[in-house]
Amino acid sequence: MGAVDLDRMLEKCRRLQWDADDDLDWTVEPKALSRDDEMAIVQYFTDMSAIERLAGQLFQVQRDLVDDPTLQSIFETFVVDEERHAVVAKRLAEHYDVHHYRDYQVNRHLQRFAPAFRKVLRHVSPEVANAYITSGEILLDIALLRSLNDFVGDAMSDQAMRLINRDESRHIAIDYFMVEYYASAKYEAWEKAQPEKSALQKARALLTFAIFTWRAGPFLRDVFFRPMDMTDPSGKRLLEAFHRIQLIGLKEEVQHRPFNRFLRVMQDGFNHPIVGRIAGPAISRIVGLEPRVLEKLYTDADELDIQKKSFAEMARETLAMKGAAA
Repeated sequence: MGAVDLDRMLEKCRRLQWDADDDLDWTVEPKALSRDDEMAIVQYFTDMSAIERLAGQLFQVQRDLVDDPTLQSIFETFVVDEERHAVVAKRLAEHYDVHHYRDYQVNRHLQRFAPAFRKVLRHVSPEVANAYITSGEILLDIALLRSLNDFVGDAMSDQAMRLINRDESRHIAIDYFMVEYYASAKYEAWEKAQPEKSALQKARALLTFAIFTWRAGPFLRDVFFRPMDMTDPSGKRLLEAFHRIQLIGLKEEVQHRPFNRFLRVMQDGFNHPIVGRIAGPAISRIVGLEPRVLEKLYTDADELDIQKKSFAEMARETLAMKGAAA
């Protein structure tokens, strides 16, 4: 885990802060959009604002759980980043809401998912929450933000996404760092040193996790999959993002973790020629993912190659994809 220089990262986090008013030119005229496109884009940015605040809540939890003061300070800058992203996304929604075709509210499935997410932070495991935030930020960075920016295709979106993506690059680097931490012997020792949970606490955690995964499906469908189908009909970027997510779970250090084992069992069952035919739809609904991203997106060569790479190298490869041609 020493591959990430935390002091240097903290310096970068502080140096690269920006201001929504001072660093963005809101006088840019919005691009002329069709009625359907305008409504879709305003809704996407409205939902994005709520997603960014959810990410900020996770970073608050991680800040409070870690004992390294430098890492605590890094997470504090991430909390500030996500609140700024939420404000910018809300203002982008207002910017593109030229004709006021309807009243826009945060997607109802996102509203139902948010409290379940917060309960997971408190009652289940920060490791599980980190897995979702890592996956979510890969989806945002590699797929949704790039495709949404290309779809909008104007100067206002481009300048905002450039700065948001710069912040997200730092977040992803630390996300991978934390994936490595949660797979480490140090974290395992910390877990074992915690007081044994009562039967009631374990039952509550299981129920909380079940509600969380059940509500994740409609949330992911409306906030990630449907927008991606509109902004990137080829589906290439979506599959690229899930390919990177699946590679994380292949790492030998991660494979023994309970949450990863659960996901691997679900994916193996889905891809089994008999089990998948019978239970595939149920598996898809339980884990909250569409069939196209539950399919095996990696090769045997990928599985061998990923073991040779550090988490820092994996993070760099993921970040390099942001600049790749569509």
